Amino acid sequence: MAHDTILTGSNISKVRSHNLRAILVGLLRYPSLSRAALARMTGLSNTTITNLVAELVHEGIVVEQGVEEPSPRRRVGRPQMLLRLVPEARYAVGVSIGVGRTRVALTDLRATIVQDEVWAHPHDQPARQAVDTITLRASSMLKRLGVTSRQLVGLGVGASGLVDPEMGVNVYAPNLGWRDVPLAQWMAEALGGLPVVVDNNVRAMALGEALFGQERQPTALAFVYGRIGVGAGLVVNGQIYRGSAAGAGEIGHTTVVVQGGERCRCGNAGCLETLVSEPVILRSAEQLAQLEPQGILATTLRCEAGPTIERVFAAARAGDRSTMAMLQERAMYLGVALANLVNVFNPERIVLGGVFAQGYDLFMPTLVETVSHRAFANLGEKVQFQTPSFGHLAGVVGAAALALESFFYQHPEWALEVTR
Repeated sequence: MAHDTILTGSNISKVRSHNLRAILVGLLRYPSLSRAALARMTGLSNTTITNLVAELVHEGIVVEQGVEEPSPRRRVGRPQMLLRLVPEARYAVGVSIGVGRTRVALTDLRATIVQDEVWAHPHDQPARQAVDTITLRASSMLKRLGVTSRQLVGLGVGASGLVDPEMGVNVYAPNLGWRDVPLAQWMAEALGGLPVVVDNNVRAMALGEALFGQERQPTALAFVYGRIGVGAGLVVNGQIYRGSAAGAGEIGHTTVVVQGGERCRCGNAGCLETLVSEPVILRSAEQLAQLEPQGILATTLRCEAGPTIERVFAAARAGDRSTMAMLQERAMYLGVALANLVNVFNPERIVLGGVFAQGYDLFMPTLVETVSHRAFANLGEKVQFQTPSFGHLAGVVGAAALALESFFYQHPEWALEVTR
């Protein structure tokens, strides 16, 4: 007997949650809306809007503020009261765990950072020690700011490497030396049962950009981040796309050089990561500097301060032709990979973070030309490229976005139940 697809039913509580989410997402996207505008936008009845909004107002999550400007078409009836989301009604904690650096932040419902802390640590810091430091600093921050458990929806963690979001486990973080670390469990236990969600750090950045970025929410967004490695976070209709085994977005391990490519840490050869990651760019720059010890690049590397990658970019901007040619070659390889991404995923927007954002002006001409030329039909020409809306804070804002989406916007009834 063939197995038919099982269709699951719904129930009243799920419908209520869905309707609350629709209202909150509408108020997140727009500074203020009337009840009538919310009804038109969501397709909900006026009665449903009135009842659910009344509940949100009672809980202090939504407030009435001002009246709607009268429309030329509307000359009768009372002016509509405008509704506004109250960002400070609830808060979330975001934790971005990087290689050698961790940042913790408290944000409001619009992912605006209230306060953040960042600290350096050894690359080989034991996972348990790292979690103890994170939870201690997060607890101290909450106490210092007077944020109560009633106001807190949860904590989100953006971690490097392979992550199992369902179990909250950092399965493998090669740059940290971690395997099977139960981040969600350890943090929840240390923070009195606070809800915790964990995902890959680049996926978190993508979600933060899609939900809270400066531009309107795109249908499909790809966040491509380059540093020690290269990865992509994919978001469709405001939801992270993880794939069947949470492996979607491993763009750094797509094959770009079919024969004769450099061996990658994944075991393959010719991966994008072996061509455009920060260590590769730095190694290429050092080789060029040795060839021209009195050139602009070598002089800049010797004399200027700041991160080495910034000095490489500075040399290119100062007119060093060999450095510029090397970066253009890297941009070409990245453009090939992004053209393939455009053909498969068809994103409306691609956000370039990390080293690609730092050298954005240097990479973009060649990258855009390559994507436009190699993507199918004119799909490449329709893609919008940009740097992260939150700059160097993209990681921690993305981590907070994980908590806000999981424990508030996706399931707003949970936040309401906390107050009862």
